[in-house]
Amino acid sequence: MGKNYIDIEDDRGGTLRYRKHANGRGLVAHGAKVNPKALIEAGAYVEPGARIAAGARIVRGAWIDSDAVIGENAYIDAHAHIGQGAVIGEGAHVGVRTDIGAGARIARGARISDDETVAAGLRIDTDQKGLWLAA
Repeated sequence: MGKNYIDIEDDRGGTLRYRKHANGRGLVAHGAKVNPKALIEAGAYVEPGARIAAGARIVRGAWIDSDAVIGENAYIDAHAHIGQGAVIGEGAHVGVRTDIGAGARIARGARISDDETVAAGLRIDTDQKGLWLAA
């Protein structure tokens, strides 16, 4: 049986310890809070201070940055990046290779398409088809 954690050196020479999440085997940094009912797929990373709610799904290759919040039943698709302090609302869907900027807010149930970039601090709501609504 292998170990349930790995240590990774950061850009400043410090070491971050990541444990493998029991549901999906994705890597969760020490200091992050991930509900046991969330799915963190292998190859996904959750940084310190991030919070992931029950039913959320973080797909392979996705990166949840420090202090980000992912709501219940939210879906973060492959290779998406959720920036530092960003908030993804309950039931929202963030598409493949999408970059959500630091401090951005994605509304409950919003749909952000593949290959989108949401600027830092922006607040986004969408209709059911994923078209951005005026704030």
